[in-house]
Formats: sequence, C-alpha cells, structure tokens
Amino acid sequence: MALSEKQRELIEEIGIYHENNGFQPAVARVVGLLLVSDKPELTFDEISETLNISKSATSNALNMLLNTGNIEYTTFSGDRKRYFRIKSTNGRDLFTKKMEDLSGLNDLLKRVLEVRKRENPEHDIRLKNFIGFLDYLKEQLPGLIENWKKNNE
Repeated sequence: MALSEKQRELIEEIGIYHENNGFQPAVARVVGLLLVSDKPELTFDEISETLNISKSATSNALNMLLNTGNIEYTTFSGDRKRYFRIKSTNGRDLFTKKMEDLSGLNDLLKRVLEVRKRENPEHDIRLKNFIGFLDYLKEQLPGLIENWKKNNE
C-alpha cells in the first residue's frame, strides 16, 4: 500500500506518542497506520507489509489491540480475510477508561497519605495538591461531557 511521506511521518509521530504511553513500538505503529490510512480497514498482510514488520510482530500487535478494545475487525462475505480498523466509538470510551484509571489512582494515593509518615511534609503537600486536582477533574468531567454532547450530537 502506498503512503505519502506526510502519512509516514504522522504514523511515526503517533507511534512515538503511544510508545510514551506504554505501547510497544509495533503496536504503536499499527495504531498510527490504522488512523492515517486512506482505506478504512486493512488486512493483516497490508499492515505487516506497509509497516515492514514481521508477521509475528504484526500478530502480537493486532492481538494486543483487539484484547484492549482499541481496534476491531470485520469480514466480508466470500472473503476469508479479516479487515482491521480503529474501533469507531473508541475515542470517548478510551477517555472514559482513562478517567476511571485516574480515579483508581486517586483512591490509591489517598490511602498512601493515610499510611505514610514522612519527616518532610513538603512531599505530602505536593501529593495532597495532586489528589485535589484529580478530585476536581472527577467532579468537573461529567458536566464537561454533557455540555459537549449538547453541542455536538
């Protein structure tokens, strides 16, 4: 599959972004390719060949992305191939999941404050400020989402 130089650069930038958020390089590049490709769905071979990654790396990346709900696949009648694409509802769902993760982290940090005794209270002050920020996000987010829905749906 032919990609423009701008598409290739963007795949790399998206890949670096996702690597910085814990994805393995092949996984990150698959996400980038699926986002920037002119075709809405890509086959296993198209992904492997376009990114020039091994079949094993492609398989592992696709399985990880399927298991985490980042992508999905479809099939077409008379064609045995699977066609992979970014999950269409993924954006808002992914953000909601991230906020749930932050809420869980916030609960853990509150428990940390309860059990630790530090001689330097400056660390506790920073932690309390971060916890306060996470509490604020948790409080404000539902209203922000509702306002966005009203204006965009």
